[in-house]
Amino acid sequence: MQDFGVDDYSSESDVIIIPSALDFVSQDEMLTPLGRLDKYVASENIFNRQMVARSLLDTLKAVSEDERDCIGVLERVGRLADDSEPSVRAELMEQVPHIAIFCQENRPSIPFAFSKYLLPIVVRYLADQNNQVRKTSQAALLVLLEQELIERGDIETLVCPVLVDLTAPDSNDDVKTEAMAIICKMAPMVGKDITERLFLPRFCEMCCDCRMFHVRKVCAANFGDICSVVGGEATEELLLPRFFQLCSDNVWGVRKACAECFMTVSSSTSQEVRRTKLSSLFISLISDPSRWVRQAAFQSLGQFISTFASPNSVGQYFREGEEGECNCGILILNVATESTKNEPHEKRTTSNEKDDSPADILAPSSFSLPEPAEEESPYVSPQDNIPEQELYNSFHFWRLPIAEMDMELLQQGEMVPEEPPCYVSSSQGKAKASAPVLDRKQLEELIENLEPHIDDPDVKAQVDVLTAALRATTMDSHLEDAFLEPRDKINCRVVMRNSTLQMHHGDDSELSDSSFSPEDEKKSKHQDVIPQALLDQYLSMTDPSRAQTVDMEIAKHCAYSLPGVAMTLGRQNWHCLRDTYETLASDMQWKVRRTLAFSIHELALILGDQLTAADLVPVFNGFLKDLDEVRVGVLKHLYHFLKLLHQDTRRKYLYQLQEFLVTDNSRNWRFRSELAEQLVLLLELYSGQDVYDYLRPLAFSLCLDRVSSVRWTSYKLVSEIIRKVASCQALLADFLSELVEKFCHSPKWSGRQAFAFICQLAIEDDCVSLEQFSEHLLAPLLQLASDPVANVRVLLAKTIRQSLLEREYFLHSANSHQEALEQTLVALQMDLDKDVKYFASVHPGSTRLSEDAMSTTSSTY
Repeated sequence: MQDFGVDDYSSESDVIIIPSALDFVSQDEMLTPLGRLDKYVASENIFNRQMVARSLLDTLKAVSEDERDCIGVLERVGRLADDSEPSVRAELMEQVPHIAIFCQENRPSIPFAFSKYLLPIVVRYLADQNNQVRKTSQAALLVLLEQELIERGDIETLVCPVLVDLTAPDSNDDVKTEAMAIICKMAPMVGKDITERLFLPRFCEMCCDCRMFHVRKVCAANFGDICSVVGGEATEELLLPRFFQLCSDNVWGVRKACAECFMTVSSSTSQEVRRTKLSSLFISLISDPSRWVRQAAFQSLGQFISTFASPNSVGQYFREGEEGECNCGILILNVATESTKNEPHEKRTTSNEKDDSPADILAPSSFSLPEPAEEESPYVSPQDNIPEQELYNSFHFWRLPIAEMDMELLQQGEMVPEEPPCYVSSSQGKAKASAPVLDRKQLEELIENLEPHIDDPDVKAQVDVLTAALRATTMDSHLEDAFLEPRDKINCRVVMRNSTLQMHHGDDSELSDSSFSPEDEKKSKHQDVIPQALLDQYLSMTDPSRAQTVDMEIAKHCAYSLPGVAMTLGRQNWHCLRDTYETLASDMQWKVRRTLAFSIHELALILGDQLTAADLVPVFNGFLKDLDEVRVGVLKHLYHFLKLLHQDTRRKYLYQLQEFLVTDNSRNWRFRSELAEQLVLLLELYSGQDVYDYLRPLAFSLCLDRVSSVRWTSYKLVSEIIRKVASCQALLADFLSELVEKFCHSPKWSGRQAFAFICQLAIEDDCVSLEQFSEHLLAPLLQLASDPVANVRVLLAKTIRQSLLEREYFLHSANSHQEALEQTLVALQMDLDKDVKYFASVHPGSTRLSEDAMSTTSSTY
């Protein structure tokens, strides 16, 4: 720092003068916002130009009062858009939506600004050579469309033509794919008219792009959305022929995408088309040579079936989800979908088989691969059941017919055991043999011969089957436990659940099963709501062989979609699903049972009280004894299920509610919190006497929980029980007497604090009349003024100030209540604890009861 001395004429000693800050003002700060913009837009430093792009919105805000300066900023954006550095262009594009929103909200007097200065840049960047710039422009465009910041005329004249041009045959492959993805995402935003006029012809053309399977895959993945936008007529006339082609595409990823969107496509067609055309098409996807396609098809099967539901039944069974509740199944179709599995690298299948082809390898063998149920008839007359586009699929030609299975092995008794040790296929413990089995050596030889062709998805699917069969020959209990679940944890509960089901069916359940011939059993599954082939495929999802050949979690997907299938078939056809439901309810995988537990209340709503009592109550009883992961599904919707039962049946569950207090993990406090919340709802289903006899002990137990959130919900439960029993003086007196004894006189300060909470709740929620409160609770409450724990006295002070003294009854009471309250308040105002003194002296208007509770109470966690 430079020293500045006083002039020579001063008689005083020298001093140092601190310079003004103005002496060090940088040159930039002397510039106007537009001047700084001009300076750095032309900077040779890339970082400076990035900073300019990043600060455009701040610059615009700085000059927002001057319309001419605002236009000046937007004009300079055009210069920045020509920057040769991709990172600068990408940074600029990230700011465009924010600038557009600012202009719309603060400068509506410049309506042309966005259209003239910003939108052309967004559209131009859609074809930028740099991938990052293209991605940011695509994201910016979608945001602008979602926020409705682009005029409809600009969409039609400036945006859509450019996107259509980018999907032209001679366009860059990556740009073409990205542009088609943008078109598909834009369609729901721009609506039917623009989509049909400008996008639909090019979309149909791209579905048939024989050179780029990536483009076809984008079209397939978004096919349902396009159908939903253009409506049924355009879907059936223009789109369905392309959809059939995509479903038989030679790339499995395209077919898989078709399977995933099948339900949405089906929803856009008529019932006739759905039944006569789409059903057979879907069957071809279920029997696809690629395991990944079959997997996606089975996951979509229940959703596809739900599109056959009549509008009347949908209206009858649909219910809006309550706050914090996620309805399961497909009753509500916007439920979060199952997470998709990672796909392996896609490869085109080739038909150029050489001498050592998979067909040749399998031909000398007497072993026939297990066939999916849907393919029993094609081998007699393939043309009868396979769609035309599937007739020449290699999958139907190189696989051997079932009829060529070596019968010698069967005669020698080398059959599959009745049930693989790792599966339970039904509640009665029976399983069907899925295929004849060779010995270990023959299986190994087959796998070894097929492995050179493993890149072919067709071959891979068969190798998976053979490998699973080989593993089954040597599977021991350790392997069995590895991919199911710990047996020691669930064995006893599975036994109890199966016992419950057997008790329901009676002693003659085995006789009833054996009395039906296979023909009769098949007839019992017939209905006329959906194509029978679809139902047969859905019912086959519980077959253990499906887990090996399709998806280890296929039973879970079956359980997930069962309410939607039941809704579609209607209660008159429940007999078609009953056995499947019981099989799923007895599945050894707890995730399957958990899925059913979460949706059993919805299924009860569909079936009605009689079928619920006959078929769902036994399953429900089994779930009550299951693992916590399953029980929580029942518990979360306990009220919704029990209210559908007859009063006598419902009353029986009062005895079992206390079992919910026992959990596998004592630290699972959310389970107990959910129980407390459900008990609050259950109060309306039972009489005051039943509530006193059965729910009172549970409520008091939960009030002593170690976790504060459980206790707080339980205090609400106790106050609602007070409301429930208030109409009966005898019950009320006994309940409040026990409340005082257990909590107000508790040796633990948390119990005494709980008493103050409950009193405050009872007053504020009008659970009890003030006369009854004064008679039974006021005197014990006021005694807490001498409690040795300050937290208890604080809560007492809040209760008196916030709840009691606000009541006119206590302000103008003719008895001694007012005097007692005032004396207690004076004592609290002189308390040694400053918090007690504060809350007794001042009414903290900003505090709420729940906030007070959570701030004052203590918690283990």
